[in-house]
Amino acid sequence: MVEQFFGIPNIDFYLVISILMFFVIIEIIGGYWNRSERTFSDWIQEFGGYLVLGTLIKPAIVMTVLLVGNALTSFETAPLSGNSIWLNLLLYLLLDDLLQYWYHRSAHEYEFLWKLHRPHHQAEEMGFFVSYRNAFLYYIIMPNIWWVGFITFMGGAKAVALGLVLKQLIIVSSHSTLSYDKILYKYSFLRPVAFIWERIFITPAFHHAHHGKTKRDGISDPNGNFGNMFSLWDQIFGTATFTRKFPEAYGLENDPKEHWSASYLYPILASDNPESEISRGYKKTDTTTMEPTTVELVKGEKYLWCQCGMSKNQPFCDSAHHGTKHKPLLFEAKRTGKVRLCNCKLTQKGPFCDDSHLA
Repeated sequence: MVEQFFGIPNIDFYLVISILMFFVIIEIIGGYWNRSERTFSDWIQEFGGYLVLGTLIKPAIVMTVLLVGNALTSFETAPLSGNSIWLNLLLYLLLDDLLQYWYHRSAHEYEFLWKLHRPHHQAEEMGFFVSYRNAFLYYIIMPNIWWVGFITFMGGAKAVALGLVLKQLIIVSSHSTLSYDKILYKYSFLRPVAFIWERIFITPAFHHAHHGKTKRDGISDPNGNFGNMFSLWDQIFGTATFTRKFPEAYGLENDPKEHWSASYLYPILASDNPESEISRGYKKTDTTTMEPTTVELVKGEKYLWCQCGMSKNQPFCDSAHHGTKHKPLLFEAKRTGKVRLCNCKLTQKGPFCDDSHLA
């Protein structure tokens, strides 16, 4: 089932390595690596994660699918081998990206998957290797890696080889500090191009917003912009935020900064910090009360009101909603003074108390 593309064996591998080397050189020339405050733990998770994914996990999954497929079927001709490469490429990329959108979104909405994806959002600096920063189990159960194996088995290896290269161009560039889209936003005559491009493909600004620390900056949306290659799915399913700006702060609020081994090897290993989400026995607790909280707000300031009911900083968000389908509510104070904010989470006028707790 393994085919050659343009007559060159494993050309997709060489092209992907070339893409990575291109971004390495550009980021070095731009002085980013000299300014970087990445720790040894960061490099282990990012570069180490890339090596394990590329040399062990992906090949093992694809080989498993090929072996099982050959054992269970006996195609004389693979079903997709008669299609044009462009039809197979479209099939591969669209289904791959739809699978990845829902897998990524689920990793923000379900507790166990969140713990596997959480290392990706602990990165306090962007850079192309952040693309590969997840717990190892996150990749083993990632549906679109299994899809690579399946479509290869079905005769679409050439399309997969080309598709992987195109995907890496988008994914690596969207994580990199080389934010090519800034020039599209800078000049008015290029803005129509920017509008069309960002409505189809993931741009650095679109994905950097996903990595921003908090929505309070008016730019970030850690609970949206889930797309991998195409922004279409976020637009279709209502999770897209286009700001064309870049966050000032990345990472997680209240990050306990576990040892890299716990972040990467969870659930085999766990954090020894009882305040960490990936420690044994950690449970989020209900912190709602049947009384509103009176707080002093400042006109023009932005606040995040907790809607999950598990924040330890009620009535405000402390990011406890990660791993649930809840999202905090961003609001701006219209005046300076004291107000009653809902803490029962039953109000119909959030974030303000409407006395629903009395019912």
